[in-house]
Amino acid sequence: MPTISIPNQTIYYAARGQHGAPLVFIHGAGDNHLLWNDALVAAANASRAYALDLPGHGRSSGSGCATILDYANVVREFLDAAEIARAIFVGISMGGAIAQTLALEFPTRVLGLGLVGTGARLRVAPQFLDGIQNDFENTARALAANFYSSQAADALIETSAATLMATGAQILYADFAACDAFDVRARLGEMRAPTLVVCGAADKMTPPRYSEFLAQHIAGAELQLIDNAGHLALREQPTEFKRILLRWLEQFRIESVL
Repeated sequence: MPTISIPNQTIYYAARGQHGAPLVFIHGAGDNHLLWNDALVAAANASRAYALDLPGHGRSSGSGCATILDYANVVREFLDAAEIARAIFVGISMGGAIAQTLALEFPTRVLGLGLVGTGARLRVAPQFLDGIQNDFENTARALAANFYSSQAADALIETSAATLMATGAQILYADFAACDAFDVRARLGEMRAPTLVVCGAADKMTPPRYSEFLAQHIAGAELQLIDNAGHLALREQPTEFKRILLRWLEQFRIESVL
């Protein structure tokens, strides 16, 4: 899989598809592009799809970013380096905050927004911030358990725990601190791109009320709740997530033909 050089960073990414609107998947705190594998393959028939490793995550260089805006600037620099003028951004959790920031700060680069398991304000429980610094392994496991509904397979939880631990305490703490400082509630009315909001009905990290608030305050936004799924609904109910995403992406295929 390829890398691309941006100022002071090397960004690793996966890409699928040759035709249609560019689509960029953005992972959440402590995660990497592998989260999007199924969605990336599914979206390839409707778009030119990319899934990034943010700085310090997965195979990308660097040591993470201090703010959501810093991460948004990295994604913008990726677009510039890849010669992508405008893209659809689908982000989960912290990735959803990055996507919102792109829509607010660089609106001419945004064709559409997919906001998955995220919110306009991302408060992080103090016990998680403290635990990452003082009891990292147990906190990573507790976080992973909170990413899923009570029906989730143990293997999913173990996969997420292993990913968080591989990312490391320093970057995970910085990611969650950046999320805790994120708040664009007063600016949602500025967003104009077509928006899909998706949330697991059993999401404990960003409960459905966060998604409902987004849908109520972003003009024309569509809200979809996925039953029997927690924060990582795309992993827990992948078939339903892909169905929702692909149906929503159809509008961009039609627009590219007109």
